[in-house]
Amino acid sequence: MTDKNIVIPIITGPTASGKSALALHLCNILNGELVSCDSMQIYKGLDIGTAKATGEEQARIPHHMIDIIEPGENYNVSMFTEGCYEAVGDIISRGKIPVLCGGTGQYISALKDGLNFEEDPMADEVTDKLYEEYRANGIDDIYRRLSVSDPEAAAKIHPNNTRRVIRALAVYEATGKTKTQRNIDSRKEGPKYNFMLFMIDYEDDRSVLYDRINRRVDIMMEEGLEKEARFLYSLPIDRKSTCCQAIGYKEFLPFIDNEPGSSLERVSYEIKLNTRHFAKRQLTWFRYINEIHKIDRNLSLEQMAQCVINNLNNA
Repeated sequence: MTDKNIVIPIITGPTASGKSALALHLCNILNGELVSCDSMQIYKGLDIGTAKATGEEQARIPHHMIDIIEPGENYNVSMFTEGCYEAVGDIISRGKIPVLCGGTGQYISALKDGLNFEEDPMADEVTDKLYEEYRANGIDDIYRRLSVSDPEAAAKIHPNNTRRVIRALAVYEATGKTKTQRNIDSRKEGPKYNFMLFMIDYEDDRSVLYDRINRRVDIMMEEGLEKEARFLYSLPIDRKSTCCQAIGYKEFLPFIDNEPGSSLERVSYEIKLNTRHFAKRQLTWFRYINEIHKIDRNLSLEQMAQCVINNLNNA
């Protein structure tokens, strides 16, 4: 049996939807190991705000693609796919089943569509140069150049989405190809593994998901999220780096800096609000992913797992 004959589940969906609990339960049943598809759990020392598995859970079920870089270090989708494929191959070679879990849409799409970044010639210095320009002069001229060189990409990206604007222009300036053409080229080989996507469904009543988010933020605050945020902002790293701008941490900045009107109550409120908005964007993203199996949220964990297994067996 080749690797492509093995159907590998990806448990995805919005934050706080219960996907981690389902993935861990599947690992127990399938003799599996968990591979994280989360763009924040890669950072060492950021545990509470990224909702990492507990020490007990990690001791019981091996976890991959978490705690792999220091806060402030650069990381991208290409690095993720390379690391993920390595982890999946290792798990399969030992006769176990990889169970992927995470809600980072770009990571999931890269796996599902089989994006090939191996020969991506985009140099880091191009992106770094654009970021330096952005810090000095703002985003307006960068966005204008993107609109001229790649109008299709510019039309899909809001000017305030600095990271995506810079990446799209960097692709063009480094390769001479538009982001759209690069995406087409990157899909030529197809998926490296036979992935099947599953998502616990909250589309019919998002208020249930939002209540789960609110409760989880309360628990994070009780577990010491403030201490973790203070640790992050005490590090000698750029406060504009990805981890420093992440939901669950950036809301603490006014409070840590003793700005007038800031309070822990305000921090908690803003984390809940921003997380709910983020979950809404995630749901929109996943709505446009083809061949995703939705799981009734009202099922028990055992029933959800059995639903996944039935689909895997019938593939």
